[in-house]
Amino acid sequence: FHTGDLAVMYPDGYVKIRDRSKDVIISGGENISSIEVEDALHRHPAVMLAAVVAMPDARWGEVPCAFVELKPGTEASADEILEFCRQLLARFKVPKRVVFGALPKTSTGKIQKFVLRSQIKSASAIE
Repeated sequence: FHTGDLAVMYPDGYVKIRDRSKDVIISGGENISSIEVEDALHRHPAVMLAAVVAMPDARWGEVPCAFVELKPGTEASADEILEFCRQLLARFKVPKRVVFGALPKTSTGKIQKFVLRSQIKSASAIE
């Protein structure tokens, strides 16, 4: 039974889901969990929702890109978000770009990462 989830099994039999295999970002040979980066972003007081996907990069292959939806009535700059992440994450895990706006969701409220992946690949072709 293959689900596409990556998990860790502890000696006591406890299993903890870490990430989806398709959501792992491989940057310069290092594996970056999108969930770990998203957890750091969600700790910022202005962030309501965040999603992290791989963005193509000429040097590293791919790097994290954060899509952030801010809480109503709050403000935050990309530099502020990135500095906040630098305090919580290893340098190579910090997103290289922050995109602000409403995140695409399904009718049940799940973030559609495939839409974000296609947006960032289209945008990187322009740059």
